[in-house]
Amino acid sequence: MLPTAEAVKIAQDKQFDLLLIAPNGNPPVAKIVDFNKYLYEEKRKFRAAKAKSKKSEIKELRLTPMTSSGDILRFANRAKEFLAEGNKVKITVKMRGRQMAHPEVAREKLKHVQDELSEVAKVEDEPKLLGGVLSAVFVSK
Repeated sequence: MLPTAEAVKIAQDKQFDLLLIAPNGNPPVAKIVDFNKYLYEEKRKFRAAKAKSKKSEIKELRLTPMTSSGDILRFANRAKEFLAEGNKVKITVKMRGRQMAHPEVAREKLKHVQDELSEVAKVEDEPKLLGGVLSAVFVSK
């Protein structure tokens, strides 16, 4: 069912457009508007909503295979803060020289961090070994 001829005539007389708001309603809802102004306001609403939305960032925390357990707890607490803010956290264990001969030590350190974050976070990307760097990405549950 289309808007009545009377509504169309009113819109034409005022040199405006007839915009269907709810065409499936009973009766259909139409609005007399300046269409260019309507489009402009819609774009402004969209831009304002986009500006208010916060994009999540990836925060990176770097460890080494020699990092002590006390420091790992400090890193885990910092990661929890980042996760509470809505960010993702990338934990990186960087190995140098002879440390690369024992990647299991780096995996152990990453597993320790994962255990500390298990209450508030889950692993998004499984730990990957690229060169001398082992990394995993965590997101909040």
